Amino acid sequence: MKSHFIDLLRHGQPQGGDRFRGTRDDPLSELGWRQMRASVEGEAGWEQVVTSPLSRCAEFAGELAKRLGLPLETDAGFAELAFGEWEGVSYEEMRRNDPAAFAGFFADPLSHTPPGGEPLGDFCGRIDHAWEGLLERHGGKHVLLVCHGAVIRAIYRRILATPLERFFRIEAPYACLSRIRRHAEGDRLVFHRGPGG
Repeated sequence: MKSHFIDLLRHGQPQGGDRFRGTRDDPLSELGWRQMRASVEGEAGWEQVVTSPLSRCAEFAGELAKRLGLPLETDAGFAELAFGEWEGVSYEEMRRNDPAAFAGFFADPLSHTPPGGEPLGDFCGRIDHAWEGLLERHGGKHVLLVCHGAVIRAIYRRILATPLERFFRIEAPYACLSRIRRHAEGDRLVFHRGPGG
């Protein structure tokens, strides 16, 4: 297999600040747009853009693909982890109102699914399936995948063989850009950086 890259770009800060969003379709804030544009400044070589359907990813992906003259594909398989009853609740509200549930989720999300939320094992299975589909459709291309924090962690878990219980040991800040090298000897993480870093 010829070596090639897949880049992962998390969306920037959405309107409403830090909160559990999941399937909630909040758009990017002005800061979020600036963060994402800063992250891709000076980058080149992409041949395909793939995006989550949620607007905080898809709107920027559409703008970027149009500006660079690249094909754009929307893949619902890369949508964010669904947080059930927690969707729309800010992190501060959760810390204040149910600190045990908040701490338990981040310490061991495999055993602490939010009420009505998507179990982490099911989510990672969904991401594995979407990832395999992306590789099948676009193998050999330099792809940019615009997605979410949990999606990036799930892809890292696959590449780095991280236990699900340690899912949140990896930081995935707003507008972070990561690069994965696909190689015959195995996939490798090349870099992982914050906006404009």
